[in-house]
Amino acid sequence: MGILVQKYGGSSLAGAERLRRISERVATTRRAGRRTVVVVSARGDTTDDLLALVDEVGGRDAARRAPRETDQLLATGEYASAALLALALERLGVPAVSLTGPQAGIRAVGRHGEGMIDTIDTGRLRGCLDEERVVVVGGFQGINDVGDVVTLGRGGSDTTAVALAAALDAGSCEIYTDVDGVYTADPRLVESARRLPYVASDVMVEMAFSGAKVLHSRSAELAAAKGVELHVRSSLVEREGTVVGQGDTGLLETGGAISAITSDTDVARVLVHCKGKGDPVSTILGILAGNAVPVDLVARSGPQEEEFRMGFTIRHSDVERIREPLERAVAPLGGGVRVDTDVAKVSLIGMGLLNRPEYLARLTMVLSGVGIATSWVSSSQLRVSVIVPRHDHVETLKLLHTEFGLAEAATDG
Repeated sequence: MGILVQKYGGSSLAGAERLRRISERVATTRRAGRRTVVVVSARGDTTDDLLALVDEVGGRDAARRAPRETDQLLATGEYASAALLALALERLGVPAVSLTGPQAGIRAVGRHGEGMIDTIDTGRLRGCLDEERVVVVGGFQGINDVGDVVTLGRGGSDTTAVALAAALDAGSCEIYTDVDGVYTADPRLVESARRLPYVASDVMVEMAFSGAKVLHSRSAELAAAKGVELHVRSSLVEREGTVVGQGDTGLLETGGAISAITSDTDVARVLVHCKGKGDPVSTILGILAGNAVPVDLVARSGPQEEEFRMGFTIRHSDVERIREPLERAVAPLGGGVRVDTDVAKVSLIGMGLLNRPEYLARLTMVLSGVGIATSWVSSSQLRVSVIVPRHDHVETLKLLHTEFGLAEAATDG
């Protein structure tokens, strides 16, 4: 039988009982004849604990000042998870071997803490599989061209699993989390949220980018690009979960277009202004690019206005990386930078949304009817996003989920 790649997150591995349950699941898969590669994250709060230790020992901002040593330490969380799962499998009589990312042939490029997978040499992996051993790989890490460990940043373990599935021609990859699939909204916030049995790959990319926590946008993008089918399932209960792939959604033009509603509170609205009619757009975007900070919604003043103004949204967690460089850039122009972190982004996710302008009208009408202010609208074929006050984002989710009939809809694409 073919190769199967499974990925288990930190919460799935936290505690001896959960680790035992995962080992039994993997053992069952292997005994059924599947050649199995398992990618694991650090257990529980291990990564946060290690980051706290970095600050305790290295002083404030040590992770930024000493990124190489921070990566050396953080990678040990995944080392431990991989070794423990391999030990648990051996106890069940299933031959297993744990490998670090570098041992698994994963080469990474980019700065420490923000690496990207460049290539994978699958020779050792295939050798272990040929020996009928389960291979347990520590996610979130690779090795650079000077032999140092580089961690992969947000979504690194999910991305590792998808990259391995693509490199091994596995065709599909199972992502195990603490929820049983992809929902029409976050089920922890919207009680009427419904599990979707199938989601198109490009729709999943937009959902992940717009705040859906079940899958990181990097892994969703890679899966779509490489044609890897994803199965998102719960590690805690036996349910079908959600398939993410490129098959037929079953929808024609008359089908419902909205698949899900997402919200993202890791958002900051940045406003840059300077006097006169100067145009520092390229400087601003260069600063963002140089610090590897992705930008979403963007607005700017017209060229004839007396003062230059530009606004954009970034991740809240990226603010401190770019605030000072931006302030230095516009200070000679009599400008300044203002950051608003009391906001959230709420998005309608679906297909063909530019062809349905009534959806944006309905969105704004529903929210204005209850006094929720919206701003900074962005539209594409797959997403309509608005900025709302942070304290209103849960109510916004619930209102829009009801307005677009997602609790009872049949739009699983």
